[in-house]
Amino acid sequence: MLWVASVLDALYTAGHYDEPMSVRIGDIVVDCNNPVVAAEFWSAALGYRVAGSNDTTVAVAGDSSAPTLLFIKSTDTKAHKNRIHFDVCPTTGTTRDQEVARLEQLGATRIEAGDANQSWVVMADPDGNEFCVMQTVLPPEPAPFHHVYASDSADPEA
Repeated sequence: MLWVASVLDALYTAGHYDEPMSVRIGDIVVDCNNPVVAAEFWSAALGYRVAGSNDTTVAVAGDSSAPTLLFIKSTDTKAHKNRIHFDVCPTTGTTRDQEVARLEQLGATRIEAGDANQSWVVMADPDGNEFCVMQTVLPPEPAPFHHVYASDSADPEA
């Protein structure tokens, strides 16, 4: 994650973050064959709740500071890997491997097992959407997490 810290440092130094941001992510939309199955999995995986649904969409929400996940019915056939995916991190008190086992019990499958040199395991949710389980441990929501990446340290004061 040191490269992330370098990029963020360069952006701050170059003045790209001098002004407050005028947009932020409100929803993350996931096209899927079965939005109910996908929403149930991600609710259980993240400890979120189903916040609403209709015939084609299920909304899943966590802490009020986190974006809502919208699982939307799509008839498109998935032909390639996702163009965007979730990197999920274990929270304080658990490990990547413990979370991989828990997510498998919830219905996820391993796509790539990862090796000793890899800090992630590639998995798919029950609807086939890939995601990675990272080795980096984060504090549970609603604690901020970006400082961990920016400083590559678990110390929020670093």
